[in-house]
Amino acid sequence: MSAIINEYTHMTGHDPYSIPLEDYDVSQRELYRTDVIWGFFDRMRKEEPVHYCKDSEFGPYWSLTKYKDIMSVETNNKLFSSEPAISVQDPLENFDIKTFIAMDEPGHGFQRRTVQGVVAPSNLARLEPIIRDRIGTILDALPMGETINWVEKVSIELTTQMLAILFDFPFEQRHKLTFWSDVATAVPGPDSIIKNDDERIEIMLGECMPAFIELWNERVNLPPKDDLISMMAHGEATKDMPFNDPMGFMGNLILLIVGGNDTTRNSISGGTLALNQFPDQYQKLRENPDLIQTMVPEIIRFVTPLSHMRRTALADTVIGDKNIKKGDKIVMWYMSGNRDEEAIENPYDFIIDRARPRQHLSFGFGVHRCMGNRLAEMQLRLVWEEIVKRFSLVEVVGKPVRTDSMFIHGITELPVRLHAL
Repeated sequence: MSAIINEYTHMTGHDPYSIPLEDYDVSQRELYRTDVIWGFFDRMRKEEPVHYCKDSEFGPYWSLTKYKDIMSVETNNKLFSSEPAISVQDPLENFDIKTFIAMDEPGHGFQRRTVQGVVAPSNLARLEPIIRDRIGTILDALPMGETINWVEKVSIELTTQMLAILFDFPFEQRHKLTFWSDVATAVPGPDSIIKNDDERIEIMLGECMPAFIELWNERVNLPPKDDLISMMAHGEATKDMPFNDPMGFMGNLILLIVGGNDTTRNSISGGTLALNQFPDQYQKLRENPDLIQTMVPEIIRFVTPLSHMRRTALADTVIGDKNIKKGDKIVMWYMSGNRDEEAIENPYDFIIDRARPRQHLSFGFGVHRCMGNRLAEMQLRLVWEEIVKRFSLVEVVGKPVRTDSMFIHGITELPVRLHAL
């Protein structure tokens, strides 16, 4: 790395306009943990929406920060590949797991269709009363007037229970699912859930995989059911995967666990924070709970639970006015696209009755659009329908602690106090 880039190894604490654009590296996770990334994205959208970072912890990469450019790449899977990874970070050499979200067609569609049934309308209708009942039980157990961590008591608990339902996982062991999801996405470090990548590998291959192979062996000998393990065990594309392609099996498990965990968990937490940041919108909600229908997609846009997705150019091409070379890494910053004033009116405002609330990038687009988008929206809708029946206010009473990640855009602690109706 050059001396110039070393000067900005840590961009946090710098004014976005004090750093030359050529030295920007928006993959630094501290920018997200401290929630100061927005000014950097604003400048990039205005001055260099297709930006080249010549050096970073993850090597060189292109950043797309405008809605239209992100859409142009998302919807062209012939030119922009999802392999070998969906994050700016390349796969670990000794833990190169395969997931269908990081596959191109036809393999992607073949494996995705195997588990698509879990989020089919008929199954969502079956799940809705179960989820509503679980939410009610969780909320009714919360203390009034005491400061609690909303993330721990509500966001994590609800998504953990939901994962257990989707996998038909032993309910008393459900917290293992959240733990494995956190291990899979954690950035190693002294304050992290894992100290290094070797520990990640040991947990995922030594604990997670054996537990699911045991469930697999049980389900493969039973008639097909509508849980994810049964669907994979009986699916033509996946039925032999644990034995013929164990890393593919592991990868798809991680994908389904993380996909069912992080989006919903962080949308519950982030939506609660947003309503407190915009009290006029909370008042609108109190006066008209029917606005939950449009508030849910607005939460998902405003929060943007996954900050980015990555593609790889399959041929030389042009994006904007920049020449992209075959093999170049392209990072689509969803967080920035969801704040693009050319695509979304007043993007920094949280508006629960937007006219077009689903005009956002949080679920992606094209063949890789999030499989569980309707499930995520349903869970959020049910959460808020049950909250407004019980509490006049979920009051944030302290600063949130944000996830130390440039991929998962989330909150780990959110102190709140509940007010009765």
